[in-house]
Amino acid sequence: MSSFQFSLTNPKHKRNHTCLEVFPLWNTFKSNNLSFPNKRLSPNLSLKTSSCLSNLEDKNTIELQQYDEEEKKPLHEMWREIQGCNNWKGLLDPMDSHLRKEIIRYGEFAQSCYDSFDYDPHSKYCGTCKYQPSQFFDKINMVKKGYEMKRYLYATSNINLPNFFQKSKMRNVWSQHANWMGYVAVATDPEEIKRLGRRDIVVAWRGTVTYLEWIHDLQDILHPAHFRDDPNIKIETGFFDMYTKKENNCHYASFSAREQMLAEINRLIEKYQGEELSITITGHSLGAALALLSAYDIAEMKLNILHNGKSITKIIPVTVFSFAGPRVGNLKFKERCEELGIKVLRVVNVHDKVPKVPGIITNEKFQFQKQLEEKFSFAWSYAHVGAELALDHHRSPFLKPNSDLGSAHNLEAHLHLVDGYHGKVRAFRSATSRDVALVNKDSSFLKEEYGVPPFWWQDENKGMVRTSDGQWVLPERPIIEAHPPDTAHHFQQVLKLARARLNLP
Repeated sequence: MSSFQFSLTNPKHKRNHTCLEVFPLWNTFKSNNLSFPNKRLSPNLSLKTSSCLSNLEDKNTIELQQYDEEEKKPLHEMWREIQGCNNWKGLLDPMDSHLRKEIIRYGEFAQSCYDSFDYDPHSKYCGTCKYQPSQFFDKINMVKKGYEMKRYLYATSNINLPNFFQKSKMRNVWSQHANWMGYVAVATDPEEIKRLGRRDIVVAWRGTVTYLEWIHDLQDILHPAHFRDDPNIKIETGFFDMYTKKENNCHYASFSAREQMLAEINRLIEKYQGEELSITITGHSLGAALALLSAYDIAEMKLNILHNGKSITKIIPVTVFSFAGPRVGNLKFKERCEELGIKVLRVVNVHDKVPKVPGIITNEKFQFQKQLEEKFSFAWSYAHVGAELALDHHRSPFLKPNSDLGSAHNLEAHLHLVDGYHGKVRAFRSATSRDVALVNKDSSFLKEEYGVPPFWWQDENKGMVRTSDGQWVLPERPIIEAHPPDTAHHFQQVLKLARARLNLP
């Protein structure tokens, strides 16, 4: 037991975990109470961050009761608003209860990419997903989400982001040139489809938990998107390469991440044609950049536009819920995303450094950015896309106020902040009883007085199992299919349909 405790509390512990919970979670904090071993909190969890907030307690109580009233209008009657059809106007402050739950739900899809990823450099499977697609949601305790895994997404690691990709130190490895990057899933449970009001297609991209060195690898150079005939729409080169590059000598990277994703989206739209559909893309950190890039690509290729050969019959809404994401492209890219009707809600911690890059010199806050881009073709001009939900971890009574930069970037911390956020001037108060112990899955962000070990989410025995003869070994894993056999067909269909739809009214 002592060695187990040491592995959990060692500050040098590297994230090497799955959904297997080797440390029991405590009861979630409900309403105004939170239970922890040997720690009893004050009955009032309203954190009074200033003297003016102390006068808002009664008002907050009334407002919280009003939030409960909102749920009398079911999600299926207002799902388009929650997906951003009105750019979340009137839903962020005060925070709409349905929106809060959906932000957390999609954030958990992004988190699942971390919980299932093999980070262990001593494993020959480092850089891949630990689970078979058919077992994925069951292994990470998300089977009740009502979604079915449709395919995994891979990217070539032979690009200039060495601090992002994970590679094994073993000689005999699963792939020399690829990393698992996420997945495409679809809602299949009838009750979940009824609750949502539509069949939802979700794309989740893997990012980085707290490891921020990849930021220094960004070339901060803009590259023409080439998804349409406008060379002025530009994307950061590193993101563009990760999304579009492929490796012909690698089975898993023989199609680019872009080709894999578009092919699967096309296949699902064909399969469920005639139904009410939505496409929701999520990601954290670098995964948030890929989420925005893929949403732009889907809309630019007009993959979300259904038609009868003569005119448009339906437009499938494309929404991005991104967490702690960097800027992706220039102002022209931002403007084009808005023209295409892509809805983007960016969830950020104001103390996180990642959303502030690239574009430190010139960004959307610069008054003359448009003139600088158009007249001088300034090569270091970036702009965020969409609406922003700005959170502040100083408002949470559970988090260390001056923690490290990696903690401020942590996805579970963002979900914790969403759970307690009710508005800019409203006190922090849990709304969904989300377990605060989850914050320390990948960090040491919780205050030590709550007794939650840091970095507690890991494999039991680091994946080692004992054989019948008493030997401890790392078991072999079944080979995961790289790409469905119809991937090339569906991607060619995407290109063909894009050309045809360009001439639609």
